[in-house]
Amino acid sequence: MPQTRYHARAPKAEAFALYEKLDALFGGEGVPLAIVEIDEASGEQEVSAYFEDAGAFGDEAIRRAFEGHAAEVETLPDIDWMQSVLAGLKPVRAGRFLVHGAHDRDKVRAGDLSIEIEAGQAFGTGHHGTTAGCLTLIGDIVRRRRPANALDLGTGSAVLAIGIAKLARVPVLATDIDPVAVRVARENVRANGVHALVETAVSTGFHSGVFAGTPRFELIVANILAGPLMALAPRMAAHLAPGGDLVLSGILARQRRGVLAAYRAQGLVHRRTLTRGEWVTLHLTR
Repeated sequence: MPQTRYHARAPKAEAFALYEKLDALFGGEGVPLAIVEIDEASGEQEVSAYFEDAGAFGDEAIRRAFEGHAAEVETLPDIDWMQSVLAGLKPVRAGRFLVHGAHDRDKVRAGDLSIEIEAGQAFGTGHHGTTAGCLTLIGDIVRRRRPANALDLGTGSAVLAIGIAKLARVPVLATDIDPVAVRVARENVRANGVHALVETAVSTGFHSGVFAGTPRFELIVANILAGPLMALAPRMAAHLAPGGDLVLSGILARQRRGVLAAYRAQGLVHRRTLTRGEWVTLHLTR
């Protein structure tokens, strides 16, 4: 049956309040919801609700639920979305790493470090330039000096944590603010056979008991967004071991100078910038 998508745009605070209201009204009925940032500069967000049978709720009632925001409506094609997404996700190479879905296991060659990730509820299938950029720099860093431990902050699907564990064979802590992402990450870690090395945990930045008593990290990777990266600079520097390596991404080329300034202010040294399309990945050291 085709889905009907009701969606509206609003400033960040209003959008999150609207999302919470829709979740309270329809979440228990199994209606999928989504909130996506449309404009990073203004913070404008788009909130969507996907109905298998909008008639069961009533068009007028759904529109009222959007709290005065003019909800737009579209009917989505009746196709198998997951199969469609998987068909379009070709294997991605980044150094020795090959990121692929289960449907492309036959593409793994001798010498490849296979990371098997399915399209799902957490960011990071390897197809975004930021993820591939991080994997490339991780490979370069580990070839030069294997770290004793590592942190993947904002892990998403855990593709970076899995890559570090497979290449360096060292303990990796993988954290994310989103409990759903952490659940998906944990499943991916186990599916890739590195559950003995990778610990997953829910954490907002470094505000979690999981960091209590942990030694400073010799490698930290954070593929999130420029704003949070700049805000986290002091804590990031405090948790990076002397001589440690820091890989940052989720940064547009125009945001590069701002992010570098925030970390240089903490005494970190810029080593390399890797550019993929409009995105950059930064390598810094302490």
